[in-house]
Amino acid sequence: MWNQGESEGLQTLGIVVVVCSSLKLLHYLGLIDLSDDKIEDELEMTTVCYRPEGLEQLEAQTNFTKRELQVLYRGFKNECPSGVVNEETFKQIYAQFFPHGDASMYAHYLFNAFDTAQNGSVKFEGFVMALSILLRGTVHEKLRWTFNLYDINKDGYINKEEMMDIVKAIYDMMGKYTYPVLKEDAPRLHVEVFFQKMDKNKDGVVTLDEFIESCQEDDNIMRSLQLFENVM
Repeated sequence: MWNQGESEGLQTLGIVVVVCSSLKLLHYLGLIDLSDDKIEDELEMTTVCYRPEGLEQLEAQTNFTKRELQVLYRGFKNECPSGVVNEETFKQIYAQFFPHGDASMYAHYLFNAFDTAQNGSVKFEGFVMALSILLRGTVHEKLRWTFNLYDINKDGYINKEEMMDIVKAIYDMMGKYTYPVLKEDAPRLHVEVFFQKMDKNKDGVVTLDEFIESCQEDDNIMRSLQLFENVM
């Protein structure tokens, strides 16, 4: 059985990994630790790269300023000259950051959450709107986005099979150097703990309302959602 500390850790693992994932993408695009001087340089280079009407619309739709959007766009275009990100790019990014594990399935699920149009590619607009939610959205917005990641078949519920797939993908990504060393049945136990806590009416699935209510009752999860609010 899990002790209290392990159980609490299981409750927040998925949430933290989701938010950390946005930082991996930002780091890959060279958008973390920007100095004021560098921002000014980037602005000079990017002002002509984005149509003002599109930028103004994104500024209204996200929690980023015009300056931040310009810098984000510059980084995005540098690494993705075609203007879109595909699933293979996500897999390459996470393979670099988790060399001791297999991040391919987690990258697949994360890409599907970013790919809201389900057309196999993510444009800058979709990319930055998702980052806006993960980094600066309200608690409800962050939890709704995370729920959507776990709801693999997009039927409005999280079932045990979906949660098992996500948990296995997270553990595979973390690899053999995970500390503390995970037991073989860790994914199954994680899912059981998840459902014991979040399946309020015990009907075998977790709804969005149940998910949000349970997460808001957990101080560890609430703290984890605030960890990365000031990375840009």
